[in-house]
Amino acid sequence: MTDGKQTFAGLKALFINTSLKKDGSKSHTRLLMGASADIMKKNGVDVEHLHLLDYQVPPGIFPDMTEHGWDSDDWPKLWDKVKAADILVVGTPIWLGEESSVCRVLIERLYGMSGELNDKGQSIYYGKVGGSVITGNEDGVKHVAMTLGFALSHLGYTIPPQADCGWIGEAGPGPSYGDPQEGDTPVGFDNDFTRRNTTIMTWNLMHAARMLRDAGGYPNEGNDRKAFEAGCRFDYENPDYRA
Repeated sequence: MTDGKQTFAGLKALFINTSLKKDGSKSHTRLLMGASADIMKKNGVDVEHLHLLDYQVPPGIFPDMTEHGWDSDDWPKLWDKVKAADILVVGTPIWLGEESSVCRVLIERLYGMSGELNDKGQSIYYGKVGGSVITGNEDGVKHVAMTLGFALSHLGYTIPPQADCGWIGEAGPGPSYGDPQEGDTPVGFDNDFTRRNTTIMTWNLMHAARMLRDAGGYPNEGNDRKAFEAGCRFDYENPDYRA
């Protein structure tokens, strides 16, 4: 704490955009991710963006898919960035009410690393926080946030309060986030709901990451991979267990 304010220097954040656009510079999702990233950078967080389609990342649930029939796989080198990040923010558009197919590949590849452990014997994702940024022209922001929040939490990420933000226009075809319109403000930039949730999400991600980093992550009492051997032995001969 400095002058009563939390400091976030030393934290690393990784923003992964799973837009279907081959050219990441044309991604509307990237624009909203940038609003969150700018807040982090202004507060001392080391921020990096990845556009997943800039890389060859095949689907699968193994650390290196070249060992399972694929000719190339950039995931092993991207994994080093994921592993180093205190904060992971997943960005995706909505299609037919769901996250993009590229986003599902990312979740699968994150799942494929869930066998790795930290030095306490916990999931490698313990002590890290996760959030999501969602854009589109159709309903589904909360549904997609729910799906991603559960996936990240199940893997071991901590999901702080209000860990998602998004923007959707009117139902059906229409302008996307950041598209030009009459006047000086691009579509969605002045939307109070989006601005509020983006700001709150970003600060809560930083606060949670700071607290976890300073605390050295979670204590490993009862939650390392061998905890059940000592703390959850079921005596099946005991009738109380068969109630």
